[in-house]
Amino acid sequence: MFHVLRSALAAFLFVAFAPTPAVAQRVEVDGGLVQGKVWNGSLLFRGIPFAAPPVEQLRWKPPQPVIPWSGVRASVDQPASCLQNDQGWNHADFVIGNEDCLTLDVRTPSLDGKLPVLVWIHGGSNRAGGPNDIVLSDMGKSVVIVGVRYRLGILGFLSHAKLTAEQGGSGNYGLMDQIAALKWVQRNIARFGGDPGKVTIAGESAGSQDVSLMLAAPAARPLFARAIMESGTPGFGLPFRSLEDAERIGEQADALLGTGGDLAKMRRASPAALLAVDKQLHDDTLEADDYMWLRTTIDGALFSRSPRDLLASAPAKPVIVGTNRIELDLPGGRPHRDALVAKAFERNAGQARAYYRLDQADPRLGTRDQQIATDVTFRCPAGRLAEIMAAKGSPVWRYEFDAAPNGGLTSHAAEIPYAFGTSKFGGMSLAPYWLNFIRTGDPNGTGLPLWQRFTSAAPSHVLFSDAGATPLGALRPEICSLLDWI
Repeated sequence: MFHVLRSALAAFLFVAFAPTPAVAQRVEVDGGLVQGKVWNGSLLFRGIPFAAPPVEQLRWKPPQPVIPWSGVRASVDQPASCLQNDQGWNHADFVIGNEDCLTLDVRTPSLDGKLPVLVWIHGGSNRAGGPNDIVLSDMGKSVVIVGVRYRLGILGFLSHAKLTAEQGGSGNYGLMDQIAALKWVQRNIARFGGDPGKVTIAGESAGSQDVSLMLAAPAARPLFARAIMESGTPGFGLPFRSLEDAERIGEQADALLGTGGDLAKMRRASPAALLAVDKQLHDDTLEADDYMWLRTTIDGALFSRSPRDLLASAPAKPVIVGTNRIELDLPGGRPHRDALVAKAFERNAGQARAYYRLDQADPRLGTRDQQIATDVTFRCPAGRLAEIMAAKGSPVWRYEFDAAPNGGLTSHAAEIPYAFGTSKFGGMSLAPYWLNFIRTGDPNGTGLPLWQRFTSAAPSHVLFSDAGATPLGALRPEICSLLDWI
């Protein structure tokens, strides 16, 4: 559900170039030498390990240091994605899925200098996808781009009482992988011409949620300077999951595997068995179990308390926070509409139902179900995140994106080709704003319409649409003010 369609990337983001033969561009990194190749006027390194393979005894453990290799490790055309179920849109990642997947890709214009760095954390509901072609974006001609792979689904986010006893907490291993990758960047990116002091982390959907969780996690805070969040916030507005509740989901997995609470047996279970179990897990709090790994767990290790509380006490950093005019339909579909409204708005549910019965004047907001889904899980949580960051003094820029080819309606991930590709709306694109932010921490620059900062006193946003960049005030405060669970 929360994903970046590979077909969309291929169709809209990137121009297809035939890679030239590999040349002797070698860089020494953690573990040994890697060799890149020339690609579209830059240097490309794919499949660089940033941690040990998380297999066998390292399954469901925090990422461990890279295992050194001998000789030169050459860049590969397509590294393995992390293990995942086939959901159709991610079929290409499913086919190349492997439990040994903790690698990253680096594209750099030059090995010399100190260029700003963009670290991309991919979307896919924290259960599917991969960074894949993000490093091939034209943005890689002027900044260093890093694409990260991290453990997904049951392998990346499972908690279990026995794991908690072993480690002092459990779950969120995929987030720990992302932190290990950011630490790798701090140690190694200067060798690729990047500036470790100018690292921007960015993501879309689940990747955006994970970026927001990097802002909250004390272990991640020193590892980057700024953040871009496209359509995703901590837990997507869902109530955070306690460790006790997360361990109950682990008990479900244990029972379905028939391993009787034996960690050694669980770690020996086949990948196929784990993927089959992943599709059967259930969380009573959710209206749709495809949100299973999006409900953030307070694991007792990475998060000692609520990520929202941790965000409030985190250091101020410049951020871009945004959503699309229409994102997705209701979790679980129309039969779950009333239950979602009741859970999200609680004591204000009656007022919310009355609001959504109104005939909205703007057809671009989509159907009633699309409005509810976008407000509850995207738009209103994004506003709350912007408020939290602005209250601590962070420079915050908020946007809503409403452009689509041929005048169509927007959708989840629709902004990506405008931010990282060549697509344009109203004669402009998001890419210059994003590049300016990556370079300076401020999206504004010469020749661009001014994007006003979001502040507590003036909670403004910019609407990116076929009319260009339009400065506006608060976004949907009449309904967002009613939400109880964010």
